[in-house]
Amino acid sequence: AIEAAQAKGIVLIAAAGQNGAGGETPYPAAYPGVVAVTAVDQELKVYRRATQGMYVDLSAPGVNVWTASAQGSGALRTGTSYAVPFVSAAAGLLLASNPELETKVVQSRLEEHTRDLGKPGWDPTFGFGLIQIAGLCAPPTGTPPIAAARRRSSALPFKAQTSDVP
Repeated sequence: AIEAAQAKGIVLIAAAGQNGAGGETPYPAAYPGVVAVTAVDQELKVYRRATQGMYVDLSAPGVNVWTASAQGSGALRTGTSYAVPFVSAAAGLLLASNPELETKVVQSRLEEHTRDLGKPGWDPTFGFGLIQIAGLCAPPTGTPPIAAARRRSSALPFKAQTSDVP
């Protein structure tokens, strides 16, 4: 299923789990090709219950993260699951700026844009480090679509202009 999703260009991102440092390896995070995300706190220390292992790829904020609640307000939540949206957003930015990127390239770019935590280089606690969104996407090389739209000639009468928007 993971290979089929990747073949369709889907980047899979999953929580590293909360079984503790020596806990059981969680799936789907530990499957090859899945970006496994662990949680760190405001002091950049790994979440005390985060599962660690050879499959951990990235770290993101996941301790005392303000989230929406069913009561219409919000609440502080903690866990590796709360770190996943930070990496998902980064992957979304990459794909929005270049929709043709292959899933392995997206993962590599995410891994390259980190702040190293823990031991130098990759380690089983923090992976490659804390995701850094700044500088992740290259600036556009062409004319932005909105600027191109403003340059269109408006010489045609209104009734001759068409739109494919319903």
